[in-house]
Amino acid sequence: MNDTRDAESDVERDDVERDIEVVVIGAGQAGLSSAYHLRRTGFVPDRDFVVLDHAPGPGGAWQFRWPSLTYGKVHGMHALPGMELTGADPSRPSSEVIRAYFDRYERTFGLRVHRPVDVRAVGEGEGGRLRVETSAGVWSARALVNATGTWDRPFWPRYPGQETFRGRQLHTAQYPGPEQFAGQRVVVVGGGASGTQHLMEIAPFAAATTWVTRRPPVFREGPFDESLGRAAVAMVEERVRRGLPPKSVVSVTGLPLTDAVREARASGVLERLPMFDRITPDGVEWDDGRRVDADVILWATGFRAAIEHLAPLRLREPGGGVRVEGTRAVADPRIHLVGYGPSASTIGANRAGRSAVRDIRRLLSGEPVAA
Repeated sequence: MNDTRDAESDVERDDVERDIEVVVIGAGQAGLSSAYHLRRTGFVPDRDFVVLDHAPGPGGAWQFRWPSLTYGKVHGMHALPGMELTGADPSRPSSEVIRAYFDRYERTFGLRVHRPVDVRAVGEGEGGRLRVETSAGVWSARALVNATGTWDRPFWPRYPGQETFRGRQLHTAQYPGPEQFAGQRVVVVGGGASGTQHLMEIAPFAAATTWVTRRPPVFREGPFDESLGRAAVAMVEERVRRGLPPKSVVSVTGLPLTDAVREARASGVLERLPMFDRITPDGVEWDDGRRVDADVILWATGFRAAIEHLAPLRLREPGGGVRVEGTRAVADPRIHLVGYGPSASTIGANRAGRSAVRDIRRLLSGEPVAA
């Protein structure tokens, strides 16, 4: 099963519509897990299924993470199915470690990822098939696994006066590492894991840091055991069943109270202020008269599902999300969203990839798909 033929140059656009059984969009954890299970159950790459990825190389969203996020700081990176990630140096950037691991995984299992390929739209084709329009041509498919994650849709909140700010505004997706903030006054917005990590990294370099969040952060004492994990996933799952935009699993688990977090709280680095009311040319202000001068506003405000290319299929519910049972879009059983909602974690993506492939096999063979 070792196919080392390079697919990365095989993306020249042509006008031929190619028939395929399954298109997998995205080659992060969710996409590679789905591709692995497709191949393991008898689907042949580039004959029965194709994997399309818009990134320049292997690694999914991990390849874009900031250098100071070392592998030792990564919480809960679960191995891909069929190949453990062992012997990684915890001091190496996670982007390097996981990029190398994903590259080895693709080659070992001959998954033939086509990149860089941008998927522009997925709509109705002829004969009940899906038409997948891309920068490398068009595929006609019977089923589709959407594994595009969230990295390409950073969420930027809007506040009065934002356009007047004379300093720099950037999002976690653009975070360059702490050294770039030396001597600057930095406002970090967001109560998740990224916000706290940024603050703890930046504080030793910056002239001053200020932390603001919409809600008081919840810190979690003790280990995150299996029962807590199941409860968190169930909360996210309930939202997607109702057709609401999913929250991340992390957003409902709370922040782990590590030794580093305790130290940062004791030193005042993680002293939180409520969300400001407006942005001024020189910083941020609250209605009660408080103000903070700033050179940088760093928005650690999360991401949204990157599913705009599915818009022609009209999958979104009135609540703004896609209603999903397991991984299957309720509105269209040909579409499986892996890494969406409850499967938006490394272990969740692995399990969801297997589940999606099981349902796709039933669909393609004409068996009834469970409601």
